[in-house]
Amino acid sequence: MEKWSAKVERSTLACFNKFLKTLRNHWNEIASYFDKRASSGFVEGINNKLKTITRRSYGLKRVDSLFRRLWLDLNGYRYFIA
Repeated sequence: MEKWSAKVERSTLACFNKFLKTLRNHWNEIASYFDKRASSGFVEGINNKLKTITRRSYGLKRVDSLFRRLWLDLNGYRYFIA
């Protein structure tokens, strides 16, 4: 990947500039995934779920209601599967 990045940077192609900048900024995290299969996917999924619930539950006034709703979305399906 480093050789490819260097080759693209030496070329006149500008279409990869944004990608290369992102790659440089997050190189350790990206390499960590391939070395250890370490990913923040689970945490990102929970964050996405919270944001979705917050949008869907407009008007919830209390934090405990939000967490109850999160628990239901993550675990509640188990009670409905035979």
